[in-house]
Amino acid sequence: MIARVPLVLEPQPEGGFTVTSPALPELVTEGDSVHEALANAEDAFAAVVEIYEDRGHSLPLGVRLDESDGPLAVEALVAIT
Repeated sequence: MIARVPLVLEPQPEGGFTVTSPALPELVTEGDSVHEALANAEDAFAAVVEIYEDRGHSLPLGVRLDESDGPLAVEALVAIT
């Protein structure tokens, strides 16, 4: 399954990144690198989906689960120094 959910990666002064989602306030995680933060976001998202399912709630608008194996569009921020 592929999920399309907006994520915000915020650099932390002590290093690493905090990950949140404007669409899912319950999704909060972190990582020492972008790669680790995104991997942790996958786990956090799975936990949030389970919570929503257990409570019988639908996912908010802007969050989409896609069962297909079609193309995936990804938006990324890239720092240029």
